[in-house]
Amino acid sequence: MSILLKLFITFLKVGLFTFGGGYAMISVIENACVQKQKWISKDEMLDIIVIAESTPGPISVNTATYVGFLQKGIIGSFIATLGLILPSFLIIYFISLYFDNFLEISFIANAFKGIKIGVGVMIFDAGLNMYKNLSTKTLIKLIFLFSFLLMLYANIFSSKISSITIIIFVAICAMLIYLTKNFNLNYSKPKGSKKS
Repeated sequence: MSILLKLFITFLKVGLFTFGGGYAMISVIENACVQKQKWISKDEMLDIIVIAESTPGPISVNTATYVGFLQKGIIGSFIATLGLILPSFLIIYFISLYFDNFLEISFIANAFKGIKIGVGVMIFDAGLNMYKNLSTKTLIKLIFLFSFLLMLYANIFSSKISSITIIIFVAICAMLIYLTKNFNLNYSKPKGSKKS
């Protein structure tokens, strides 16, 4: 099977069988791309998530585009993205034809209640996997946990804490850690010693 067909089918399955948007899809994409297909490593997946979250557009679409680009360039990114968004497009189109009567059907209304719970579990699973794959350094894990608890507080108590504020805060912390580490390395080495 060609890599383009594999990309299309893999992301078509992700788009078809996951609900709840990008965060719910992260663990499914990681399972498909890291564990099954071995297109990327766990570290690359973490990097992709950071880049996809920081750039405009849904995180799942950005991730599919990036993975496709790594495998087969621009055409790969197009095919992977198409596979991911095609099921959602067709489902939404079908729903729009019958939208007036759609939510009145008790079976569908109950199904959406169940889907909400499933989506919450999938998002929690994605966060847990990211936490496990983080660096073993305690400070980085503390920043991660602080960000998680802050967002949890904001959601439970309907606080007006923006996720952008948290991203900027974490970015500043990361820069300070990086600069401090490099500063200590540069000044702890004796003069004339080569950098490793």
